[in-house]
Amino acid sequence: MASVKIVLRQKQNKDNTYPLALRITRDRKTSFIHLGYHLQTADWDAERSRVKKSHPNSARLNNFILTKLAEANNSSLELETKKSATAHAVKQKIKPKGGASFFGQAKVYLDNLLKSGNYNCYNPDNSRLESFREFLGGDIEFTDITKPLLENYCAHLKATRNLSERSIINCMLVIRTVYNKAVDAKVTDKTNYPFGGKEGISIKFPNSLKIGGTPEEVMTIEKLDLSDVPHEDHARNVWLLSFYFAGIRAGDVLLLKRSDFQNDRLFYSMNKNDKADSLKIPEKARPIIERYKALNCKNGLLFPDLEVVADLNDQYVVQRKTSYAIQYLNKYLRRVAEKAKIDKPLTMHIARHTFGNISGKKIPLQVLQKLYRHADIRTTAIYQQNFIHEEADAALDAVLG
Repeated sequence: MASVKIVLRQKQNKDNTYPLALRITRDRKTSFIHLGYHLQTADWDAERSRVKKSHPNSARLNNFILTKLAEANNSSLELETKKSATAHAVKQKIKPKGGASFFGQAKVYLDNLLKSGNYNCYNPDNSRLESFREFLGGDIEFTDITKPLLENYCAHLKATRNLSERSIINCMLVIRTVYNKAVDAKVTDKTNYPFGGKEGISIKFPNSLKIGGTPEEVMTIEKLDLSDVPHEDHARNVWLLSFYFAGIRAGDVLLLKRSDFQNDRLFYSMNKNDKADSLKIPEKARPIIERYKALNCKNGLLFPDLEVVADLNDQYVVQRKTSYAIQYLNKYLRRVAEKAKIDKPLTMHIARHTFGNISGKKIPLQVLQKLYRHADIRTTAIYQQNFIHEEADAALDAVLG
């Protein structure tokens, strides 16, 4: 079992006092928790780990020490039962980083997103957690997060904010993520876990409708004369390059460098899962590539949208600027769709759906998995189901004639 003792740390403060701390030792590894009080060595009985009567608040401090020792020993015993009583685990149980409450741990989660430069997750998750805090009217303990509470929150989001089913699921996901990370950090456990199983709330992703363009619509986009509207022309070119390379995600397209095009092939890694590969450069893509290579954009980029980013290794800035750039491109793609008389949405992501729609059953799943850079072929199969309608269409024809 971990050894727990109250000590005075040996690091002296400016007022000649020393911090009172809880020392936790297990397997020769030690952690300290500062208790917020400071004493002079003359007022401390190191052998008995008690405050001497010479201190004006000795009785109150000694009661405080006994309480903290009892809490620490209880936590150590609880973790010992679960065979996880390391010095760090006991410290985390007694005084977790960020605090033991839900929003204390939510802050740790958001801070880690910032440190890792994950702008794409930080902004929406921060907004979702603030929405949960507003619903609660403040902070909450993990044990108070129950299935009925979460069901009420879902109903609240639907009634007052008119959120879609998918948006509500996203709110549930971030709450579950914070809860799971708190479990991993030994801040709480799964005794009252409100998600999954027979007793918890179920999180199921709704089927999303994916609509891709047709070959005729792509041809119309290609043939549009946009020479007098450079912003629309640029948006069209970025969209087409994404489509020509099997629907490369918008963020990856904007980060392509001139040096990625070598020996008639494109070499790149997908940011979402770091999967690297190369693709043959289609003939239709060559004029676009050569045109933008001639611009000689900063940082070696092919497209100029992220030239403003001084350091492409700064993931937070890159993701933030990429988000703005995609909004800008989508704005002009809407105008391109109007001129092409396309009545379905035209966005950067639709380039990926369009490739999926046109490929249909023409390409084996294993090849599509490679083109899409999916880690699991089941993801590819589910994705392509959105674009394969032959069997359902044939069934209708068989009945209706």
